[in-house]
Amino acid sequence: MSNTILVGAQWGDEGKGKIIDFLTETADIVVRSQGGNNAGHTVIVDGAKYVLHLIPSGILRSGKKCVIGNGVVIDPIAVAQEIAGLRDKKIKVTKDNLLISDCAHLVLPYHRVLDEQRESKKGKNRIGTTKRGIGPAYGDKAARVGLRVGDLMQPAIFSEKLAQRIKENNAVLKAFGAKPLKFAEVNAAYLEAGKKLAPFVGNTVVFLHESLQSGKEILFEGAQGTFLDIDHGTYPYVTSSNTTAGGACTGSGVPPHRMDRVLGVMKAYTTRVGEGPFPTENAEFSDLLHGMGREFGATTGRARRCGWFDAVAVRYAAMINGIDDIAITNLDGLDSLPSIKMCTHYKIGKKTVEVPPSDFRQLQGAKPVYIELPGWQTPTHEAQKYSDLPKNARAYVEQVAKLTGAKLTIVSVGPNRDQTILL
Repeated sequence: MSNTILVGAQWGDEGKGKIIDFLTETADIVVRSQGGNNAGHTVIVDGAKYVLHLIPSGILRSGKKCVIGNGVVIDPIAVAQEIAGLRDKKIKVTKDNLLISDCAHLVLPYHRVLDEQRESKKGKNRIGTTKRGIGPAYGDKAARVGLRVGDLMQPAIFSEKLAQRIKENNAVLKAFGAKPLKFAEVNAAYLEAGKKLAPFVGNTVVFLHESLQSGKEILFEGAQGTFLDIDHGTYPYVTSSNTTAGGACTGSGVPPHRMDRVLGVMKAYTTRVGEGPFPTENAEFSDLLHGMGREFGATTGRARRCGWFDAVAVRYAAMINGIDDIAITNLDGLDSLPSIKMCTHYKIGKKTVEVPPSDFRQLQGAKPVYIELPGWQTPTHEAQKYSDLPKNARAYVEQVAKLTGAKLTIVSVGPNRDQTILL
């Protein structure tokens, strides 16, 4: 399989968890390189549903090593709970198959409270954050006042730093009118979580480079999607990390020239969670998918906003990420439609554009230009090979690939592993 970066080509929730799980069969190591427990990957194996937040999806396959890289922000209590939950489901999690970077930054309780307070104060201008404290944690990292996993492994140093940070942040929380945090409670809870995580903590950069030298194949697992990238997304309605392909390098310590390909994952339509511009959003289509029990967030349970496939956005994502191959998921969500729209361009005022504007206000005013393709109105969920798909379904995914400019490699027709067609 070579060393592969997997990225979401839309606004997240593209079905990356399932594709990662599928690709892990031929990988040796799976690396999570950015984000926090604001992301959720849902994987269904033999009818059992697993929702993973920080631990890479490769944990569900035996003989694979999972790595949480330096670019991730970690809530140690949440990770400890996730490990316990997997073990309850008879999934093996040991130091032999999970390694956590000592350089990853910590999400602390004051980050979550600040996230909640800032979001509530924005009112109608809210971003739609999950309120897990991810943005404030990355803010502390950039401001060089963050605490890292390595600090947590040294209790005296951690406690000293934590006392200072709680003192400073309590002053901010007071200004917001929020309840101050108690150092003793936070310190005890985090040190206890630190003990549970200690067996897994180490230098992930050295491990990954040694693995490369020995010929191991590595899969880099992205969280969220291209248009939630802090630099390239629909700012300010974005996350706080680099969700694009470059983030896999900075968040893991593996240099660009050791990456062999980029696989872009996209739905056969488009969804978005939270606030922000969404040109192809369609209320009737959203109602259809929600009525089918589809498109509810794995982390928050929120109903996702749904719309037609947006080739303008995905074409730009292919440019930013250098996407070589694409995986199209949720094709079966379109099975009942007599015809399907696909956005090829935007109209902004009198101009027709092929790439999205960088200013969210202009994007909010963009009018999608559609082509319409015939549907297939035949179930696709039992298709085992590409030729099993209805002719119109094949024509549809081939049009997606054509507009994206990348090679079609995978089509997914359901949530299970065996509902995956490899071309």
